[in-house]
Amino acid sequence: MKVIAINGSPRKRWNTATLLEKALEGAASEGAETEMIHLYDLNFKGCISCFACKLKGGKSYGKCAMKDDLTPLLEKLEEADAVILGSPIYLGNSTGQMRSFMERYVFPYLVYSNDIPTLYPKNISVGFIYTMGIKEDYFDMFGLGKTIELNENFAKRIFGYTESLCSTDTYQFDDYSKYVADRFDPEEKAKRRKEVFPQDCEKAFEMGVRFVKRQKDFETQNQSSKI
Repeated sequence: MKVIAINGSPRKRWNTATLLEKALEGAASEGAETEMIHLYDLNFKGCISCFACKLKGGKSYGKCAMKDDLTPLLEKLEEADAVILGSPIYLGNSTGQMRSFMERYVFPYLVYSNDIPTLYPKNISVGFIYTMGIKEDYFDMFGLGKTIELNENFAKRIFGYTESLCSTDTYQFDDYSKYVADRFDPEEKAKRRKEVFPQDCEKAFEMGVRFVKRQKDFETQNQSSKI
């Protein structure tokens, strides 16, 4: 069983990456093979609206026709049993890299038909981990609830199962005194980093555990139905 985490943050050792690592640790504790991919290491663009993935009888039907650094990753993801996407929130949404990735990852499987909801070949779990400097009280102001809901709706329709984890009011800098950030209380941020972020790490770990268990249960049910 393979679980892949996709880091949509430019930072490889901060909030988002840490939570993704914890999710992979949870998956590994249940016997899964795991891998982390950092999107900012790859050179790629978002969807160019060529619609080759929708062309009847086309060689790229159901697959992204673009060729760049993302191509081998998209091929690898088809072999994954669970995928966890992580991103900080920038200007009320995921990072540009994550959005571009999702265009290329999700859209080829989306069918403009009422009869066929998805071209994805199997049922897997797709998780979202979001990190942000704001508190949950500001979700409505930034429309984050709608963004999270939309991403979950797409993932559920295309892949089968989804859930999200939000880590709010995160610690953004090592030293707040070096930055123009007087809106934040450094002591409160440090306190939350010490007391709350570890709880978020545990939730991420549990997500990884759940995803592997779900896939094992799903495969068992499928095998039983074939007997």
